[in-house]
Amino acid sequence: MTERFDCHHCNESLFGKKYILREEDPYCVKCFESLYSNTCEECKKPIGCDCKDLSYKDRHWHESCFHCFQCKNSLVDKPFAAKDEHLLCTECYSNEYSSKCLECKKTIMPGTRKMEYRGNSWHETCFICHRCQQPIGTKSFIPKDDQNFCVPCYEKQFAMQCVQCKKAITTGGVTYREQPWHKECFVCTACKKQLSGQRFTSRDEDAYCLNCFCNLYAKKCAGCTNPISAQEALSQYASTPLSDAHLPFTRTWRNKVHLF
Repeated sequence: MTERFDCHHCNESLFGKKYILREEDPYCVKCFESLYSNTCEECKKPIGCDCKDLSYKDRHWHESCFHCFQCKNSLVDKPFAAKDEHLLCTECYSNEYSSKCLECKKTIMPGTRKMEYRGNSWHETCFICHRCQQPIGTKSFIPKDDQNFCVPCYEKQFAMQCVQCKKAITTGGVTYREQPWHKECFVCTACKKQLSGQRFTSRDEDAYCLNCFCNLYAKKCAGCTNPISAQEALSQYASTPLSDAHLPFTRTWRNKVHLF
């Protein structure tokens, strides 16, 4: 007696018929498709055994149903994008949803790098320094008058130059006699201590802290032989002749430094 060879589900004989094995159990095509075939997202019909099953994020399509939601062109073996559960070819997606480059006005295609600043977008190659015309990329830049500059170009074109070291002042500096200085460059001529925020005086265009000026240039008190300090009150030496008294340096408080 011939051994039976039946469908595991409906028990119909499979002799002379197509069948599919699943976990070593045979199924007729009809039973297999009704039990295990995926349903096409587009036409809602089972994807049969003789059809190619295309899948994306646990969703399935017939090959003929896998097309752009908008233009209906096939997406088989082509790049595509998803928006609100719909699949779109790159052209339709770009026209509908992609940003436009502020410089060249063209669409920034999906998958390409874009630069964003203050709500505007650029192609990476279009986001360039206004002065040297080189792409800025991820480097630091400085905007000015609706134009963007890389830091070296901005310093060359706009930054003030320190009168002492001749380098650009990129952070807080000081102005003395209408000339700009780095804070760290504006120092006492003698002891080299910073003068920003300190009292100082000048001699022959050179700036000095009070201690150095007193030690170097102040007259000596006839009574104690110490330099006549700018900080001592005249009333303490009322009986001393003016030429010998500890008088304040009148120029000391006339020198002004402006921070910027």
